[in-house]
Amino acid sequence: MKLSVVHSTRYRYAAQVSRSTQYIRLTPCAALRQRALEWTLELPGPAVTLRDAFDNLTHVLTLDQPHEEIRIVARGTVDVDDADDGEPAGRINPKVFLRSTPLTQPDEAIRAFVEPMRAVVRTRPLIGVSDLMNAVLDRMPYRKGVTAADTTAAKAFAAAAGVCQDHAQVFIAGCRALGVPARYVSGYARMPDRETVASHAWAEAWLGTRWVSFDISHARTLASGHIKLAIGLDYLDACPVRGVRLGGGDEDLSTAAEVSSQG
Repeated sequence: MKLSVVHSTRYRYAAQVSRSTQYIRLTPCAALRQRALEWTLELPGPAVTLRDAFDNLTHVLTLDQPHEEIRIVARGTVDVDDADDGEPAGRINPKVFLRSTPLTQPDEAIRAFVEPMRAVVRTRPLIGVSDLMNAVLDRMPYRKGVTAADTTAAKAFAAAAGVCQDHAQVFIAGCRALGVPARYVSGYARMPDRETVASHAWAEAWLGTRWVSFDISHARTLASGHIKLAIGLDYLDACPVRGVRLGGGDEDLSTAAEVSSQG
């Protein structure tokens, strides 16, 4: 399936920003199930291109002149396979993704929640991890406005609700507590019943010989509507845009993503 994407991100500031640097991960990564046929980034200035610690293609945009707005637009077409047969390890040892971070540290409540699944995960890992995916969504229905970008997995789990970022991070925390390497994925997801979506997040678990994807918010493995952008230990490693600035006061962020099928 060919998917067309237009994704705009706009930052507006209450006062002038004297200097800012944005780390932009808005280019589809190289993966077995997807191929970028065309892809462009519209930026307000030149950017340096590099590979970060997780091999994500990253554009570093530094603006040295005073500004009150930053607008970034990503657009292109990606050919995505209908099936997802998993991904090989790549150059990073999967055991790296057993390491917890402040956003994914499992607390006692998460550890107690996943412990009954340990035996199944040990003997039938795909079934056990799938059970974990479903259990997380049952425990935490999708609900906006309950959490924020800096909400930890433990706090989202205690709130018993959240969005895709929270589902992914609680799932990852649970996997790691069970000894299963897991990593955060940012990207896009087009659902059959709607064309316009926000950026989406899911997770991948290392099951013996491959990375298997789990879209916790939709309680399923990947389908042809998913486009993968970046991976990391948590949201901060893989988020599409992350930056620092001097000045500017209050910030207003608006994003919009349109994903449509070309058949």
